Amino acid sequence: MAEDRTAPAADAEVVLSLHGVTKEYPTTPPVRALRGVDFAVTRGELVGVVGPSGSGKSTLLHIMGTLDRPTVGEVTVAGYNVADLSDKDLSALRSRHIGFVFQQFHLLSGYTALDNVADGLLYTGLNVSTRRRLARRALLRVDMGHRLDHVATKLSGGERQRVAVARALVGSPSIVLADEPTGNLDTRNSDGIVDLIRQINEEGVTLVVITHNPEIAEAFPRTAGLRDGRIEYDTGVRR
Repeated sequence: MAEDRTAPAADAEVVLSLHGVTKEYPTTPPVRALRGVDFAVTRGELVGVVGPSGSGKSTLLHIMGTLDRPTVGEVTVAGYNVADLSDKDLSALRSRHIGFVFQQFHLLSGYTALDNVADGLLYTGLNVSTRRRLARRALLRVDMGHRLDHVATKLSGGERQRVAVARALVGSPSIVLADEPTGNLDTRNSDGIVDLIRQINEEGVTLVVITHNPEIAEAFPRTAGLRDGRIEYDTGVRR
């Protein structure tokens, strides 16, 4: 058996950790989007990360989600050090351990809600019937059992986001990263998604929610403020 180069660290309670993370883009002049960020999330936490446009939120999301690598610093997800992983290993890590929810939903328009969620398990090796069974369970979990067979284009914005949340949950990831999950919703649906996020966190799901809206971030048990590529404050960290 080949040696496992990506054995998880001893402290299994830390699901996500960034230490001294800097991200610089080689433009002219260079742009430093993140500047020495230290940030950790433990199992079962719900954290809102808030910041204005240009604060580094998108870059932080990409680094946390292993969609990009830091210029300097260490990132671990589910105990795996990102620096030790090849691009293929990173793809496998994302598929097993990270769920994503995006502002734009990213649903396949010609697919039903059920098949959109089942598609989130496409690379797991599970057969179609098992994927659809798990997708049905995930949709029931987000109160979308009455829309299983509706195509995405026939769903409201709030319903589409619930389907996106179900897709993020269906593989039982170690952490869910939500990028402006209420950004395309009216107030009523926005409140509903915030309530849903709190509900699934109470069920044990670990989540980080990126938002520009302080009211959204402050609705969660822990809030971190990002400005100019630095963590300006973090209510979960004692100074």
